[in-house]
Amino acid sequence: MYNRVIKRGIGCFISAIALLVLAVPMLIVALLVIIDSPGPALFKQKRIGKDGKVYNILKFRSMCQGAENQGSGVYSGKGDMRVTRVGKIIRATSIDELPQLINILKGDMALIGPRPPLTYHPWEYSEYTDEQKRMFEVRPGITGWAQVNGRKNNEWNHRIELNVWYVDHVSLWLDIKIFFMTIFKVLANKDNENVGETVEK
Repeated sequence: MYNRVIKRGIGCFISAIALLVLAVPMLIVALLVIIDSPGPALFKQKRIGKDGKVYNILKFRSMCQGAENQGSGVYSGKGDMRVTRVGKIIRATSIDELPQLINILKGDMALIGPRPPLTYHPWEYSEYTDEQKRMFEVRPGITGWAQVNGRKNNEWNHRIELNVWYVDHVSLWLDIKIFFMTIFKVLANKDNENVGETVEK
């Protein structure tokens, strides 16, 4: 049976191997980020994880330092001037997400699962309905069912519906399907930019 222990073991094994194989490329990316824009290579941000626990997600910094307090708000869209030159490349290729392999080893995340929302967007944890909170019954993932079914084209209520669907249907074969669908999405660079409002008003 594909239970949480097996899912966690597979995720940790793949993450450890990936970090060993990608250690040098990730170091090069970190140096390019620092050279391109003043500030640290890694970006930490509070996210809501399993059972509503808040943790720091890790990413390669793709925007100028302090970008969250500038410009158009939480999420960036096409042509956002806060995104650095290197940032445009690592976002388009999803390389900025690689440090989350460390989050997996720490137990904050899984390879496959609902993408973790910010602590304040689309709303605070206490404002989710009981049905919506079911998406937090599993560890958040680097990629998930909502990411391969519209990704940033999905309004948040629909993303949450897709995340809850995943929780109800999680299996090894579904995770494998999501994994390969993610590779296709990344190679095609599909649905990788916010094109409108992320929350229905």
